Amino acid sequence: MFKKHACYLSICLLVAPLVATAVALPVEPLPVTTPAPVDLAPVQQALAQLPSVCPDLARQVDAAAQLRLQAFYQQQGNMPLWSADDRRQALQSQLLMLADDGLDPTHYSLPVPDATANVLCSDITSSQHYLQALQDLHYGRLQQSRFEPLWHAQPPTRDPNVEVLAFAAQGLQDMAQAFDQARPSADLYRSLRNAYSTVRQQPLPHWDPVASGPLLRPGMEDPRVPELARRLISGGYLANAPSGKQYRDELVKAVKAFQLSHSLQADGVIGAGTVAELNISPAVRREQLRINLERFRWLAQDLEPEGVLVNVAAAQLSVYQSGIPVWQTRLQVGRAERQTPLLKSRITRLTLNPTWTIPPTIMREDKLPAIRLNPEYLRQQNLQVLDAEGHPLTAEQVDWARPGNILLRQEAGPRNPLGKIVMRFPNPYSVYLHDTPSQPLFTKGPRAFSSGCVRVEQPLLLRDLLVSPAERARTDELLATGLTHEFRLATPVPVLLSYWTVEVNREGGLVYAPDIYGRDLVLMKAMGSVL
Repeated sequence: MFKKHACYLSICLLVAPLVATAVALPVEPLPVTTPAPVDLAPVQQALAQLPSVCPDLARQVDAAAQLRLQAFYQQQGNMPLWSADDRRQALQSQLLMLADDGLDPTHYSLPVPDATANVLCSDITSSQHYLQALQDLHYGRLQQSRFEPLWHAQPPTRDPNVEVLAFAAQGLQDMAQAFDQARPSADLYRSLRNAYSTVRQQPLPHWDPVASGPLLRPGMEDPRVPELARRLISGGYLANAPSGKQYRDELVKAVKAFQLSHSLQADGVIGAGTVAELNISPAVRREQLRINLERFRWLAQDLEPEGVLVNVAAAQLSVYQSGIPVWQTRLQVGRAERQTPLLKSRITRLTLNPTWTIPPTIMREDKLPAIRLNPEYLRQQNLQVLDAEGHPLTAEQVDWARPGNILLRQEAGPRNPLGKIVMRFPNPYSVYLHDTPSQPLFTKGPRAFSSGCVRVEQPLLLRDLLVSPAERARTDELLATGLTHEFRLATPVPVLLSYWTVEVNREGGLVYAPDIYGRDLVLMKAMGSVL
């Protein structure tokens, strides 16, 4: 999309690789400047001596932003840019629309025209807020690396400053088009933006919390039934409140619908998880839309037209083709104490009929205590003991109180926790996508059961979407042998593990996911939300 801006490559020489953020963080002071050469254009002289010429602005601008401003004005012939009222009005209009993106327009307020003000300082301030708005809209207001770090197998190569300056140059000709191009184009983002735009302009609904209590199953009687009905009516899941205190019929249907739209097990049974989701306030729900727009701005930088996208929070996997999700399946992801990491890599090989070499954490925290308690555990779990060089050991050769540098390996078979197939991709966490014999857990919700790896409900169907027909036939032959084989893909497939807690489904409804790793409130605070 940015090929047409190749003429701006020289800007790279002027702009630092760091990306300035607009969060309320300490701004590194600009270096003490020497007088600018007299042959510099006035705007460049002002930028070179910003602390003395525009002290108020200098307190808001770090060194990277200063370099970007210098490049922007040089790109435009070092002329003031905001003297025309129509251009300022066009910019102001686009800044106000950032509210629909979950960004606060007041962070980018333009200086009020004042005949006594320094004209150059006002112009530069307008440019700074313009560039910052485009950057925040395209890349996010917060730095993902500070809040939800995502590991890359191949570090990103695009220079954010070049892209922002390209948007900015276009905006001087067509402001609306520039902001629209800076805005992420992914449907995940656009659909959620439309939903947030509607919600934020409506009065917040009100609902009273549902009291905690014993497990409530369909057909049971409970004093909480009236308040449960009122809550579901307030949320639009139920039309009329039933009489009495019996939990049944339309109320059960409404609860199942609520559970389904909140990534819970839609069985109509009301336990602590369902009550917790029912009791999240309308203000927090609205803020969830806003912070997930921020997550989708991060996501847009790594999302590819072809590949596998995992939403860890919802425990759901989507396969994308030509930028469209064509297939989905349920997952099991890491528990809160053993979280599935966020990462971008490429699936390069399949392990067919895998053995399982138990990772150190699982061996230390799970397997060794079980072995010490039960001498038959190794035999029952079909576990083989190996030394550091991979040579077999008997259980009697190991001091299980101090086992030293040993390995535990489970042979391929129906009880192997990796199932029939593993999809592997380079990463420093030793995580992968894999089959599992724990199929009943896929009906649960939320599905945070693993030790960090991602269990796939329909791994062979996923395999079919990753390989060619010839590769599928060959892997079927190898699977049938029952022996362990490593199969390298002819074409590696991008895989992205991300995290978000609300999206818009194909029917246009909002679908929430429980915040299994407790990250939402951190982002709300960082974005400056007021609940």
